Amino acid sequence: MSDPNVLLERDGVRLTSEDAVATVTLCNPDKRNAQSPALWRALTEAGRLLPGSVRVVVLRAEGVSFSAGLDRQAFTPEGFEGEPSFADLARGSEKELDVTIAAYQDAFTWWRRNDLITIAAVHGHAIGAGFQLALACDLRVVADDAQFAMRETSLGLVPDLGGTKPLTDLVGYGRALEICATGRYVHGAEAERIGLANLLVPGADLDAAVLDLAAAILAAPRDAVIETKALLRDASGRAYDDQRAAERAAQARRLRDLAGVGE
Repeated sequence: MSDPNVLLERDGVRLTSEDAVATVTLCNPDKRNAQSPALWRALTEAGRLLPGSVRVVVLRAEGVSFSAGLDRQAFTPEGFEGEPSFADLARGSEKELDVTIAAYQDAFTWWRRNDLITIAAVHGHAIGAGFQLALACDLRVVADDAQFAMRETSLGLVPDLGGTKPLTDLVGYGRALEICATGRYVHGAEAERIGLANLLVPGADLDAAVLDLAAAILAAPRDAVIETKALLRDASGRAYDDQRAAERAAQARRLRDLAGVGE
C-alpha cells in the first residue's frame, strides 16, 4: 500500500486517501468535534475531492467523542464569526433560509453516492448533528462506549441535516419518533440490537474492525457493488414488480459487461 495522501485539512476536517480507501477524520478533539458551518463546507469539499479510484470512505474522529453535535456558539446571539446567526437566518426570507439549510445539508448527502460505500466508525458521543453524520453513511461500526442522541427537539428545533429518513429506514417510524422526541441516549449495545449499528466492537478494536469491513467490500468487483447498492437504496420506494424489473436490468448490464458485449 502507498502512504496516505492528505487531500484536505481545514476547519476540523482531514481527508486522506490510500489506494481505494479514503478516510475523513473529524480532527478537533479539544471541542469534541463539535460542528459548524465551516466544518460542513469542509465536509462538502471532501466529497468533491475524492479521487475516482476510491471505493470505500471511512468516517472517523479523533479524541473521546465522535461528535458532540452543533457547536454551542451557534446558540449565542452573535453566532459564528462571519456566519449568519440563528436570529439572522430567522429574519431572512423563506427562500434565503431554505438555500442556507440546503447548503448545510450538502455535507451530509454525498456519503450515499452509489459509487462509494461509506463506513462511520463511531465512538463516544454522537449527538445531534454528530448522530446525523453517522446516519449519512451506509454502514456504522460502533464502539461499545458509543452514545447516540438526537437532541434537536429539546432545543425547539428539528433534525434537518438529512438524518430523519435513514433513521426511520433503519429502526422504523415508532422507534425513530421516540428517539427524536425524547432526545434520550441510545448506547452501543442497543444501537446494534435495533439495527442502527451494523457491528458492535470493543473500543480498542474499532479501527481494525472498520479496516476488515473495508477489505471485505473491496474483495467484490466494483461495478457489481455499485449496481447492488443502487438496487438496495431504491428498493423501499418501488413496488415489488418494479424492483424485479430493476434487478433484471441491472443483471443484464452486468452480464453484458462481463461478456465484453457493447450496448
